[in-house]
Amino acid sequence: MPDTHQMPLLNLAGLIGLGWALFATVMLGAWLLWRRSGNAGFVDSIWSFGVGAVGILGALAPVSSDGPAVRQLCVALVVAIWSGRLGFFILRRSRAKGDDPRYAALIRQWGDDAPRQMFVFLQIQALVSVPLFAAIMAGAHNPSAQLGLADGLAVVVALIAIAGEGVADEQMRRFVAKAKAGSVCNVGLWRYSRHPNYFFEFVLWFAFPLFALSGLHQPELALIALAGPACMYWLLVHVSGVPPLEQHMLATRPEAYLAYQARTSVFFPKPEKMPKGLVIKS
Repeated sequence: MPDTHQMPLLNLAGLIGLGWALFATVMLGAWLLWRRSGNAGFVDSIWSFGVGAVGILGALAPVSSDGPAVRQLCVALVVAIWSGRLGFFILRRSRAKGDDPRYAALIRQWGDDAPRQMFVFLQIQALVSVPLFAAIMAGAHNPSAQLGLADGLAVVVALIAIAGEGVADEQMRRFVAKAKAGSVCNVGLWRYSRHPNYFFEFVLWFAFPLFALSGLHQPELALIALAGPACMYWLLVHVSGVPPLEQHMLATRPEAYLAYQARTSVFFPKPEKMPKGLVIKS
């Protein structure tokens, strides 16, 4: 079967560069909205919608007169479902709860220099979105003409990840709505990981290397697509996800969260462990 939309890596690099310019524009808009509203909680929803919109455009970028291939449509649909669910969830949460405590802590730390620092911070977010966009592009523009087992597995991984993250978010929302002040969510998926929503977010990005690997026609695309999960793991575990959130939880409910840390895996889901002699208070 002949190729339907072979894309030279040079062309792919050019589109990825264009993606970075679009991300920079989106995050400029997020900065302007923060300056106007004073609520940084909307930043992550704008980022989610921005990555989704730019990712869909990149996935559907025409490289053949025949129109988008089925794989391009599949990748675009995965990105749309992921972006829409996450973006609207964060948007609703921001409207209900106001400022994100992670951003609020940074803004207090920056003091009078907060506007400039926030601008730089958001542009860094735009820059680190590029590996995610590269993963989407590599998966969508695999030149293999037919869908294969890896494509099916990619869809399954994506759906499980989106559903898992949605379940974790909903479990947390319900817990917070009824919980006493200072308590820690340890129900459902939160019994096995302190950040199950982040874990499933990480898993989602393995769908794109699978799309890129299908047919083994241009395997270097799979290597490019691995930048997606690698970047997401680094961001979530070491930069803007786990560290500031855990710092906030320890500052606001130290005893309960220390006990939770002692018995619950930080990221990868594992069975609870119960240290001897530890009295757990929630």
